[in-house]
Amino acid sequence: MATPAAAGAPGAPAPPRSRKSVTGTRKTVAALFLLPALVLLGALVVYPIGYSLVRSFYDQSGDGFAGVDNYKALFTDDGIRTALKNNIIWVVFAPTVATALGLIFAVLTERVRWGTAFKLVVFMPMAISMLAAGIIFRLVYDQDPDKGVANAVWVGVHDTFAQASAFPKAHPGRDSPLRADQGGFITRTPVRAGTPVALPLVGVAPDQMPDDAKKAVRAQPEDGKVTGTTWQDFTRGKGVGTLGAPDPSEVGYPGMRIEAVKDGKVVASTKAAADGTFSLPAKADGAQLRLPASNFKEAYNGLDWLGPSLVTPSIIGSYIWMWAGFAMVLIAAGLAGVPRELLEAARVDGASEWQVFRRVTVPLLAPVLAVVTVTLMINVLKVFDLVFIIAPGSSQDDANVLALELYRKGFSEDQPGIASAIAVFLLLLVIPVMWFNVRRLRREVRR
Repeated sequence: MATPAAAGAPGAPAPPRSRKSVTGTRKTVAALFLLPALVLLGALVVYPIGYSLVRSFYDQSGDGFAGVDNYKALFTDDGIRTALKNNIIWVVFAPTVATALGLIFAVLTERVRWGTAFKLVVFMPMAISMLAAGIIFRLVYDQDPDKGVANAVWVGVHDTFAQASAFPKAHPGRDSPLRADQGGFITRTPVRAGTPVALPLVGVAPDQMPDDAKKAVRAQPEDGKVTGTTWQDFTRGKGVGTLGAPDPSEVGYPGMRIEAVKDGKVVASTKAAADGTFSLPAKADGAQLRLPASNFKEAYNGLDWLGPSLVTPSIIGSYIWMWAGFAMVLIAAGLAGVPRELLEAARVDGASEWQVFRRVTVPLLAPVLAVVTVTLMINVLKVFDLVFIIAPGSSQDDANVLALELYRKGFSEDQPGIASAIAVFLLLLVIPVMWFNVRRLRREVRR
């Protein structure tokens, strides 16, 4: 039998101790501290997931078992199929473009002194809530160029190359010598040289007349030329003025284009002066005078950014505006850890900056780019706020996404079973992406 001395002798095994954690805390104490967090996790995450899974197999009332009927609706309901299609567009384009812009910003800002200030400005939208960003971009995409910034810029660029007409509402009055022709107007009878022609129009509000318009005057006859006047044949006041002849208060149509047409061909053309008078050469004799449709083209009002065809790309643009800064900051952090010796060695070997970027920088940043892209993919699968706020009611069906459809089925249409099925379907879409992200992160930790 071993004595106490022998038990304490050198080489004897030490008596077993109670196991503790790395910090020295007993497991029981650690479990007690974790218990509140576990309760909250179960109440706010595990229970809702389990309840949604169970509820997705029941009908609208929740009393009858519906089987997989709610899941069949995911692929037969037109609204859900549109939402699924739009979610695919979101997942493909939004993370890709945001990550690409973040990479470009992170690389380029390393070369400028004010790079930090630029990063701050690009990252600032992250401080704005989705709701506030949605309200901002609802105004940015307003159809009226006087309100919407996007259309103000677009209309300005368009009008630089294609000036809009100043007379979109102009048209002939009663007893006019003009008749409609291919969007414009043409004289009913041919004109003759030496005989002034009157081309009266109405329909342009006085405050919308060009600033350079002057008092209309009767054209004087010229030998061998066709002369005439085109003007606003309207004078305020009942019984005031004479139809078909310029009155003292009436002004001409400056810049109005007049064409002389013979046998369907334009033989001469000119533009009216500030007082509405014009003159055509002798070859216009015997022709009909036409005011082409270009004179009456409606003013360009920009694009319908929130219409059915552009609403989804427009909302994706607002998302990229918010999240490109997030991608830039993470990629810039990864770029800071890239060994500069490799970049310099590539330059010494004769590589151009584009080759260094494509063959060295991007491969070294591949893990960071993957994490950023996958994180944004998870984020866009759940996008709701921007679509709900920016898309108007007339095109919300065209901009629909799964998260918004979940809200509409659950609250607007009172179909909690289908809403729960959409929630479970979204969870199934997110899980593989999350698994990929976690696996990559663990791989990086092992390195």
